[in-house]
Amino acid sequence: MAAAPPPEKRRKETLLSSELGKYLEKKVRVKFQGGREATGILKGYDQLLNLVLDGTAEHVQDPDDPFKLTDETRSLGLVVCRGTAVVLVCPADSMEPIANPFIQQEAI
Repeated sequence: MAAAPPPEKRRKETLLSSELGKYLEKKVRVKFQGGREATGILKGYDQLLNLVLDGTAEHVQDPDDPFKLTDETRSLGLVVCRGTAVVLVCPADSMEPIANPFIQQEAI
């Protein structure tokens, strides 16, 4: 007879399912290790955080600064995003750029 998984493991899976499940069929923005970002409609996911996005657009990185994004996008269509590279998943309509509070403002 197989032993039941520890309560901690069960709780994590439930949390992931309930949180990501709210965004199925909605537009999300995904940030990856290395600075890449993409926006698309979340079609599915698994317990390893592999994501399926449809109508995906990658936000192109600045060639001079790989952690800065340009306004340019590249259409990718239907993609599978590997969960080990995913850093952040959030609703696309709730993101807005803010000024960096750690940059010293130049004196006028």
